Amino acid sequence: MSLFWHDLWQYSFLQNAILAGILSSVACGIMGSFVVVRRTTYVAGAIAHCVLGGMGAARYAQRVHGVTWMTPMTGAVIAAVLAALIVAKVTYSGRQRADTVLSAVWAIGMAVGISFITATPGYYEDLMSYLFGNILMVGHGALRQMAVLDVIVLVVTLLFYDKFLLISFQPELAVLRGMRMGVYHTLLLVMIALTVVLLTQVVGLIMVIALLTLPAAAAAQMAGRLWHVMLVAMMLSLLYTTGGIALSYAPEWPAGATVIECAGVGYILVMLYRRGLNRFRHR
Repeated sequence: MSLFWHDLWQYSFLQNAILAGILSSVACGIMGSFVVVRRTTYVAGAIAHCVLGGMGAARYAQRVHGVTWMTPMTGAVIAAVLAALIVAKVTYSGRQRADTVLSAVWAIGMAVGISFITATPGYYEDLMSYLFGNILMVGHGALRQMAVLDVIVLVVTLLFYDKFLLISFQPELAVLRGMRMGVYHTLLLVMIALTVVLLTQVVGLIMVIALLTLPAAAAAQMAGRLWHVMLVAMMLSLLYTTGGIALSYAPEWPAGATVIECAGVGYILVMLYRRGLNRFRHR
């Protein structure tokens, strides 16, 4: 641990990693709370895995057709938003079985991504970073993109917080008030999709759902009001990302996996604390 704190002041890649953790924690705390209270983890999972298709297509366009502006991050944003729009349309209309469509979006997105990555000439070093993330390799460009996504999530949440709250907890009342449920449902899913893209830089596609939900699930055990849950989830997410980076640095463990392990341990500790507290109160 001492080596981490010593190197933190000397190496910019470690400073970038901590900054990435801070930026990701903001969106993670806000949107993760909505995912947990609305119980839409599977929806977020389908969007997350569909992102690989966008990343693979973007890398293919760069390498094969010379489309330099189409970065994997740009492709991820496009794919995530498209997936969110499809999922929102299907889940809100109720015309198709939601679980079937979500499974299809999940699997097809992964398949398209693997096909494009395989067709792209060169070494597939990006595939591993897409799947498992590498927060230690986050550069200044990615940090700027993460900051922009953070601002979008923050502004939209502040503008439509009451609407999101109503459709999350009292959808019947929202209908009675004549709210355009479909619009806000779609907007919330798009924000969740952008958050997934942001978190992919930290822990990768496979583990992004864990980082999106575990801090918020633990925070929900400690706070009652939704905005309190968001604040606690932000702090927990920051604690897990910083702790995971610090713990993994000296022994050279995978940082993303260590972050998720910290989140898992934190969630278990909170659950045990809540269970012990409830037993004490009922004595």
